[in-house]
Parts: sequence; C-alpha cells; structure tokens
Amino acid sequence: VTCMIKNNMIIKTEFTDGHGKGEVADHHDVEPQSLELLGVGSFQLRRSSTSSDQPINNLVTPLLTDMYQVTMAYAYYMTGRHEEHAVFDLFFRRNPFGGEFTVFCGLDQVLRHATNFRFSESDVGYLRTLLKPPNDQEKLALHESFFEDYIKNLDCSAVRILSVAEGTVVFPKEPLLRVEGPLGVCQLLETTFLTLVNYPSLVATNAARHVLAAGPGISGKKPQLLEFGLRRAQGPDGGYSASKYCLIGGFHATSNCMAGKLLGVPVRGTHAHSFVQTFTSLDDVRNCTLDGVNLVEKTLNYRKMLGGIYASTNDGELAAFISYASSFPDSFLCLIDTYETLQSGVRNFVMVSLVLSDLGYTPAGVRLDSGDLAYLSLECDTVFKEIAARFDLPFFRNLGIVASNDINEEVLHALSKQPHALTSFGIGTNLVTCQAQPALGCVYKLVEINGKPRIKLSQDIIKVTIPGKKNIYRLYGAKNEPILDLLVGDGDEIPVAGKKILCRHPFMAQKRALVLPSKVESLLNVVFDREKGLVGKEATIDEARVRVSSQMNSMRTDILRHLHPAPYKVSVTDGLFKYLHSLWLEESPIMELS
Repeated sequence: VTCMIKNNMIIKTEFTDGHGKGEVADHHDVEPQSLELLGVGSFQLRRSSTSSDQPINNLVTPLLTDMYQVTMAYAYYMTGRHEEHAVFDLFFRRNPFGGEFTVFCGLDQVLRHATNFRFSESDVGYLRTLLKPPNDQEKLALHESFFEDYIKNLDCSAVRILSVAEGTVVFPKEPLLRVEGPLGVCQLLETTFLTLVNYPSLVATNAARHVLAAGPGISGKKPQLLEFGLRRAQGPDGGYSASKYCLIGGFHATSNCMAGKLLGVPVRGTHAHSFVQTFTSLDDVRNCTLDGVNLVEKTLNYRKMLGGIYASTNDGELAAFISYASSFPDSFLCLIDTYETLQSGVRNFVMVSLVLSDLGYTPAGVRLDSGDLAYLSLECDTVFKEIAARFDLPFFRNLGIVASNDINEEVLHALSKQPHALTSFGIGTNLVTCQAQPALGCVYKLVEINGKPRIKLSQDIIKVTIPGKKNIYRLYGAKNEPILDLLVGDGDEIPVAGKKILCRHPFMAQKRALVLPSKVESLLNVVFDREKGLVGKEATIDEARVRVSSQMNSMRTDILRHLHPAPYKVSVTDGLFKYLHSLWLEESPIMELS
C-alpha cells in the first residue's frame, strides 16, 4: 500500500498485490483488499516519496516533554554548557511480564521526531510563560537569547543516533538507542524518545508472548491471532499503536480500520450480539435473495430436512444469519453464542451454510465469545464433521472456529495444553492494555560528557549504569543459537567469529566465561547522522515482523518458556568491566566510621 498524504490527510491510496499489480483510487473510492478471512500471510507497507515523514501523532513535537527537561536545557544554556558533547543511552532494567526477553519497537517514530524536531513560534511563546525573566539584569540578555537565538533555531542537525533494528529481541542494560550530540538538545529528546519506545516495545513483547502461548500446543495446529483491542485501549493513539506493534509482534490482523487504512494491514471483523438481537423473527428478513434465490425458503427447506434439534433453533438468530449471509456470502462468519451455542447458534449457522454451499459459496466459520471455549469448539467441530459426512461437503471439516471473551496469555497457555478445535483467537483488552504489566520502564541516562564516561551509582545495584559509549554484539554458538550479548566499550577489542573472548558479568567479578563464537552480529548501528539525517530506510511492518519471528525462533527455548524462564546473559568485555569498577570507586565517597 502506498499512501499520498497532504496536510496530514490521506488523499490517494495504491493497493499492490505483491506481484506489482495495483490500482490507484481516491480515498473515498478505495475497495478493500481481497484477503482470506482466516488465512493471513505476510503483508507489506511501501513508503512512497510523497508519504509523510511526520510522526503519526501530531502531539509529538519538542513540547511533548517533561518540565524538568526544559529547566535543565535552560540551565545548561545560562551556564554555557548547552553545546558540550554528550552521550545518552536509552535502555530498560527488567524484562516485562516476568519473562526474559523484550521486543524493541518504536524506532520509526523516534526517527520521525528527530527529523522534524523544531519548536514552533507558539511553542516558544509558551516556554516564555514557563521560564520567567531573571531579576539579575546582567542575565536578562542571556535569557532573551535562550528563546530568540537558541530555542527558535534548535534542531537535530548536530545529533547522531545509533539504534538496534525495529523488531530486535533485546535484554536489560543494553542501549536500545545511543544518542550523541550537544547536551541541550539531547536532553530535550529524552521524554519524547521514552514515550515513543516504552509502549510500542511493551505491547509488541506482549503480542509475541501471546503468540508463543497460543500454540501449536497438543493440537499440533498454530492458530491465527487477531487484535481486537481498540475499544478498550488507552485512547486513540494507544489503539492505533497497539494495532501496529501487535502485528509486528506476530499477530495476523486487526479490527482497527484506521490502522488498516494508514498501514495497509489486514482488517478483520464480523458482527456483534446486537446484530443478532435486532432480529426477533423470520419476518424481519428483508431483501434476502442471493443469485436470484430466496435464502429464507432455501434455509427452511434444510431446517425441515435436518429436523430434530434444527427445528427448534431461535428464529431471530436464524433471521440474523440469513441477512448477514446475503451481505457477506464469500466471508460468512457468525457469532453463535447470543442465545444458546450448541442448541441454536451452531445449528443456525449450519443451515445457512448449506444454502450458501448450494449457491457456490464457502462459509468461513463461527465465533465463540463465552462459555467453555475448548469444549464448545470441539462440539462445534463434531457437528461440522457430521454435516460434512452427511452431505459430502469436505469444507465443513475446515471451517474456522474463532474464540474471543477476555482471552489473555494464561488462557492461551491453558488451552494449548488441552484438546480444542479453535483456529483463531480474537484478543483485545488484556493484550492492548498489557494487563500483566502496565509499563516497560525504559530510562535515558547520561553515559559520557565531553569524551569522559560517566556513571550513576545507587544502593540498588540494578540502577547502577554502565558508563561510556558501548556497542552490542550478539555471540552465537555452534548450534547457531545466541549464547550472550556482549557490551563492548569504545576502543575495546571487537569480538570476531572463531576467536575466544573473555565475557564478564557487569557487577559480579566471579561470573565470567571464555566464549568461542561461531558467528558475531553487531546490533547497534547508525540510523540518524547529524546533517545527513536518516541513514537507510524505515523498516516496513513486514520486515520488522519477520525479524521478530526469526529472532524468536533462534532463541533457546528455556529463555522463552512461560514458567521460570532462564535469564539471557548480557556481558561486558574485560576492559569495560575494569573501567566500570574503577570509575565506581572513583565516584564513591569513602565512608568514615568512628
């Protein structure tokens, strides 16, 4: 999908089928892509030269920051330190959800913010109301200069950003972003960068964990996962971000139409209970002919033929299904638990599906939104197999059975350990709100000033930072599985394949190992280079999604397991270990006891 954007509005959209074929339409005439309801493969978003490089949310401006960033930048300017060269690391201290891995996301919006970083006239005017003129008349000219000469002209043309790639599996203490440049502007980037990385990485990790939990399990089949969380998300931006980053984390489609439009990703949805409830009897069915056939008459013929339990299903529900089938004969999927799932819902679906089959259409399946999902899915599957045998219709054996109803990671783990016939899960609230952990907790810490490494100390060891510029290298073993990630200080020996290197725990001297890597992968690369701006191109959703899948598949299973996962090692070189601890001693006051 290529979108042309003018004044932040999509004015033209091109849909491409993956073979170069496409059509261009005005936004109000766009036809939905032909995508199978339950069989979503990869999808791709192509950025055209005319697409917007603005952050997706127009609130993302330099003013989207905390007041203390402004006061620090002001103090740096007033004391002549704003142009000193600084290096900051953005990282997190603990993996979320009690697990041992995290998926990094949000880089695209970080780079768009850096590209467009500029205070507007109204921003500068508002900052004047926050920073009152000093009483000291000698500083008044400098105060005015802060606004007129500094803030009005500030951008990221002197900033350099290194980052891991979107969709990379990462671990605590690793710099996800390394931001280098003048102290003042680097400080002002902190809060915005954090808010652009924290939630995307958290929800992408949550999605990846749900993918792991869903299976294939004992059934041997891997279900599709659908993101249905817009209505429960934390506002419109949370809803859009969840849709985007859950897809990167491994989900197959979203219910969010705006995400579908802006991102060119698969959108899914059937109907709610309210649709069924609007029908009270078969008299409510109107205009329900299909290919010249009266669907009501055809359906009642099958009801008479099947007899028994089929003769006493809920008429209002049957009317709703007939009406829905007349509108969506190619993708007929019904919510069957409005009244009684097994006595009515699944039977009504079967009768209408038989009519569609006679007319050359193949139904998609059913959705369950309450009850014992495993049991009900097996019972529905049994009904489908009986109909398949009776009428010699093989497609009934392959109908989709979608489950929703407050599904979370724990429910998926439970279902994967028992027999069921579910083919898809629609997951909303617990996915997008990150029920098990509401925040990732990324931090942005100074690690170097004017070429001198700096350290932050704490009695809580997890809050002690690793000083100086660092690169990350992933070392692989003989089985082509990652052994550990190695933080290498500026000027340290770079690891190479086939050569042993000493890897040390950052804070525990006795924990160390000689590692002989079969492969070495550099994870931290330049993505924004001062006046040059962006380096390389923005990753598509499909590229990031493939990276997540590939890296998850390469990780040891004990790191990914649900219960008591094994920690992944993040080590430092011997040189960095020694420097860290020497600086620790240098900055720590010696206590006096008496």
